[in-house]
Amino acid sequence: MIEAVTIHCPYCGESFETTIDLSAGSQRYIEDCAVCCRPIEVFLRVDDDGELLDISTATDSG
Repeated sequence: MIEAVTIHCPYCGESFETTIDLSAGSQRYIEDCAVCCRPIEVFLRVDDDGELLDISTATDSG
C-alpha cells in the first residue's frame, strides 16, 4: 500500500510530498529533504490493518 503524504523538514521548515509504503508496517528511515537536501529521520506508526496512525520527522542527530 503506497500512500502520498506531506512531511515537514525539521531543518528548513518546508513541506513536501513523498510516498510511504504502509505494507511494511511501522518503521523508521532516513529520507533527504526535497528542498534543502538534508537527511530527515521519518517515523511511521501503522496499525495492524495497515492504516497510518502517525507520521513524524526529526533531524538525523535526534
